[in-house]
Amino acid sequence: MTIKPYTFDPKNITTGIVHIGVGNFHRAHEQYYTNLILEEKDQQNWGICGVCLLPSDEKIVHHLRSQNLDYTLTVCGRNGKDEVYKIGSLRELIWGGEDPQAVVDKIADPTIKIITLTITEGGYNLDKETNEFNLNDEKIKHDLENPIKPSTVFGFIAEGLRQRKNKGNGSITILSCDNLQHNGNTTKKAFTTFIEAQDKDLAEWMKSNVTFPNSMVDRITPATTPEDVERLNKKSGIDDKAPVYCEDFVQWVIEDNFIAGRPNWERAGVEFTDDVTAFENMKLSLLNASHMMLSYPSFLKGYRKVDEAMQDKSIVKFIRDYMDIDITPYVPAPKNTDLKLYKQTLIERFANHSVSDQVSRLCFDGISKLPVYIMPNLIKMVNDDKNLTRVAFLFASYRHYLKYKVDDKGHSFEIAEPWLEEKDEKLISSDDALDFLDLSPFKSIDLKSSNKFVALYQKFTEEIKNNGAGETLESIL
Repeated sequence: MTIKPYTFDPKNITTGIVHIGVGNFHRAHEQYYTNLILEEKDQQNWGICGVCLLPSDEKIVHHLRSQNLDYTLTVCGRNGKDEVYKIGSLRELIWGGEDPQAVVDKIADPTIKIITLTITEGGYNLDKETNEFNLNDEKIKHDLENPIKPSTVFGFIAEGLRQRKNKGNGSITILSCDNLQHNGNTTKKAFTTFIEAQDKDLAEWMKSNVTFPNSMVDRITPATTPEDVERLNKKSGIDDKAPVYCEDFVQWVIEDNFIAGRPNWERAGVEFTDDVTAFENMKLSLLNASHMMLSYPSFLKGYRKVDEAMQDKSIVKFIRDYMDIDITPYVPAPKNTDLKLYKQTLIERFANHSVSDQVSRLCFDGISKLPVYIMPNLIKMVNDDKNLTRVAFLFASYRHYLKYKVDDKGHSFEIAEPWLEEKDEKLISSDDALDFLDLSPFKSIDLKSSNKFVALYQKFTEEIKNNGAGETLESIL
């Protein structure tokens, strides 16, 4: 194991970025790249001020503050060799639950040129049926009516931008780092809709003073359990209350549309481009969608670690067939990308024993993920009269996971679906399997109108119920 401390003096670093949502992925991705470029003297105005807005963030805030915001990032090599980076790019940390005004003041600060976000796929408050920003959400209504007492990310950023505008503190870029296709466009829609409803003058100012680049992010970063903390600290010899670990693969492709300047992240390997569409499509359609295909069947078979599931030849063949047969026809390779190598690398990444990601993390929040990762290509597959076997099996597996909450081995489990609506829960509990296809995230296509899909889906729901997910999977390979 190699330890890689940073060598810059933290006292020389000023913050130029506010990041909202200081979770593990952010600390393994944007912080990792930024930590590397802060070694160069001409980049030392790009330190990061982290902002946490949720009550559940209190613990991580206290842990990081207790160690001067430094933490360790263990990069787990596919070759079994690990590298431990000491990360020092997080220079400030504000918790909204403790000091909401400090969040607003920081966003308004003229030294801040970029706001970055990891607020999860479901955090953009878009209606799953219309894909429009939901102005009727209770917290949103509160923030619209109480602009100086915000509680949501939209309220905080709106108030920060208002102060910024009123003080003449300059333009700013808002950059999403969440797994959404055209995440910059989504971010622009969400924040613009909110601000237009709250403050027309601010919305007008935004048109010429705020940019929203699209970006594509990639690095598998598991949740860190208490056992992981003990294991990572024992290996590194460093007492860290908030360590993170991740795979050795990392990618960040960003539209170069920064109105107030940006770090030279390309020196650390970030790729800047005029259009991220091909990269987004490749990653969402192959990596994220394959994670979904792996998730519920593996969990129902009794696997709890991704690398263990990837020792199962039936799971590997299922994912390979999905990539090669179902999805590759819809994924034009980005410039200088070998798609065959990319898919092989994905299989290796999923099987990386050192990372040992949790299958439950992949299962988490399927209601938000399926519309983004699975539905766009499923619509094309239905329209092109393609083989729907594997996707129908996924839907049947997902229903079984949500409805019965028990795996092939008889182990019961809790589900984690924070965005599940009451009407969805009724459809899930129905004994008519077809009702499940009316779930709100599936509304982009009338799945019941595809006789081929319905027949396969109904067949698999019965077989999984009677024979288990494992035996049903074997029958379709």
